[in-house]
Amino acid sequence: MREAIPRRGRWRLPVIGLCALAGTGVSLALPAVLGRVVDALGDRSLLFLAALLIAGGVAVDLLDVYLSAGFLADATASLRRGIVSHLLALPPSGTARFGTGDLVARVSGNAAEAAGAAPQIVGLIASAVPPLGSLVLLALIDVWLAAAFLVGVTAIVLVLRTYTRRTTEAVAGYQRVQGEIAGLLAESLTGARTIAAAGTADRERERVLGPLPELHRHGRLTWRVLSATGAKAAVAGPLALVAVLAVAGWALSRHRITPGELFAAAQYAAQGAGLGGLTGLLGGLARARAATGRVREVLDAPAFEHGDAVLPAAPGRLELRGATVTGVLTDVDLDLPGGSLTAVAGRSGSGKSTLAALCARLRDPDEGAVLLDGVPLPELTEDALRAAIGCAFERPVPVGATVAEAIACGRGIDVTAAARAADVHDWATRLPERYDTPLDEAPRSGGETQRLGLARAWPAGRLLVLDDAMSSVDTVTELRIGRALTRDHGGRTRLVVTHRAQTAARADRVVWLDDGRVRAVAPHAELWAEADYRAVFGS
Repeated sequence: MREAIPRRGRWRLPVIGLCALAGTGVSLALPAVLGRVVDALGDRSLLFLAALLIAGGVAVDLLDVYLSAGFLADATASLRRGIVSHLLALPPSGTARFGTGDLVARVSGNAAEAAGAAPQIVGLIASAVPPLGSLVLLALIDVWLAAAFLVGVTAIVLVLRTYTRRTTEAVAGYQRVQGEIAGLLAESLTGARTIAAAGTADRERERVLGPLPELHRHGRLTWRVLSATGAKAAVAGPLALVAVLAVAGWALSRHRITPGELFAAAQYAAQGAGLGGLTGLLGGLARARAATGRVREVLDAPAFEHGDAVLPAAPGRLELRGATVTGVLTDVDLDLPGGSLTAVAGRSGSGKSTLAALCARLRDPDEGAVLLDGVPLPELTEDALRAAIGCAFERPVPVGATVAEAIACGRGIDVTAAARAADVHDWATRLPERYDTPLDEAPRSGGETQRLGLARAWPAGRLLVLDDAMSSVDTVTELRIGRALTRDHGGRTRLVVTHRAQTAARADRVVWLDDGRVRAVAPHAELWAEADYRAVFGS
């Protein structure tokens, strides 16, 4: 996976490969040199060469371990950075198919395993070279030695092939169930207060741990495959070694080979038999392959695409042309003048939040288009889009180290002015360190959290979208915010999803949604004459 190879550490991978090849060369050359030492009865030059090869092999192994560790650390960090960046570029609907806990598991555990795929592949290729080289060198000593070696190694390769296939299946299932458990746990932690109040902790524990039997089954399958493969490799490896030694002994008795060549043949046979010890490497590669699949599912989720257009100088006219979201909204046509205040009302499930999401480009319509000052939203650059449109929600999640950061979100804005407009300034000034108070040390009610979200959205340049963003504030606070929306709005277009009649009454017009369609667009006072409209507000 390209994301798993960090730019600054790309040089490490080819060097790791060269180290592996150098180590392979040492492992193939050393038996031949030692065999010559045996035949030459301790020739000092050959002994020195053997010692040099051994020292070189040790140095290469140490360098390989050092580089592999550095590569794995960099690759893991790079892959995690790529996954998180992609997740943040997805529309909310793109992450909805993944549970929060499952995504955390993919970013933390699966990314680390997937990042190890490249070094493991290099190691696997390097591990295949010694047996091939041993086969050639044995053939140079005696063709019958090569034949015996080939039979034994073939049996080992068949065992390892079966192990790899079955292990990949078991590990993929294990990682999937781990993600399910993590997702269920994240849900429970989010609703911890509700669970405690309802006294359902025992039931919730059983729900979260419900997939454990399936996790156990996949784990047992993995160990069964490993134990069966280990047993077969433990038999096949020594048999290959014994076969080569038997043929070598016969060849020595017939004076076809020398004692030194017998020694070398034994060493080459041992390298072939050592293939049975690759189960650990193959198991790691199987985990990496399964983890790569889970990471790829996230990276393949389509992110928002942005254009290169910027907005013209205009007042913020908002248009929806045949906007349709399958199963939610149908053929919505709206033309909201720049600088106007529009309320969106309707029964629960009528599509109000989806309409707000379309206007803020938190999702795109399945059909139709949404335009701001004549420019389709997907054609805008990301910077132009987010500078022009601000969105506040019913249940905002403040992010940042301090209260000021939760409002500014990295933008150079007047934090105090935004807080005053959202009527959250008095709350912030009562905190121990005012706006510099750490966010997790700033106690707040649901209404104060909503006002923080509104303050974060307030500096938008052209369009302010409030999706039921004042549902938790008291009447007095709503009146204050309402005055800001009607008097101190800075000429921006405002779209307010609401369940309150007084909010709709302050708007220039109300978009009345009914079962995913626009039933009417008119001032609140005019619509109030209809009983169905009054029923929207419980009247």
